[in-house]
Amino acid sequence: MKFAPNLIAMAAHVKLLLSDVDGCWTDGTITYDHAGKESVTFYAHDGYGIKQVQKLGLEVVVISGRNNPAVAARAKQLGIQEIHLGISDKTELAKSLVAARGLNQNQVAALGDDLPDLPLFDAAILRCAPPQATATILQLADYITHADAGRGALREVCELLLAATSPKSGPRAGTP
Repeated sequence: MKFAPNLIAMAAHVKLLLSDVDGCWTDGTITYDHAGKESVTFYAHDGYGIKQVQKLGLEVVVISGRNNPAVAARAKQLGIQEIHLGISDKTELAKSLVAARGLNQNQVAALGDDLPDLPLFDAAILRCAPPQATATILQLADYITHADAGRGALREVCELLLAATSPKSGPRAGTP
């Protein structure tokens, strides 16, 4: 996929991806069985994208408003070290994650779909959203994926970050 030069420039120095899950990694559907047990579905291609950006040294942190064991299991399976679930106000957490790593806004990307994800957008230079995101998020997003949430949107964000490391666009290393 070809990305606009301004997006490549924003992604070039990203070292941290802050990501919501429901409505981004999933299509937002929550299924309950007869016993009230919840399940969600993840897209394998999205997981591959996560693994590829991790190989480049980019860190992915999950910040979700819901406390879902399936999300924790999937994130752990992908080797994600920081998983924050049940976070209703993401403001202070987003700020502290960036500060703890000694990063600045120019080194952070965010993926979100709804109003609770605005603090992730505030912490990031590159704000991404799936096409099903709320109107406010879509207006603020620098990049709206072509793929739907839960069907490749996360992979597309990963591909944008990967494209910023290609020889044509220059290495990720260097000053922000």
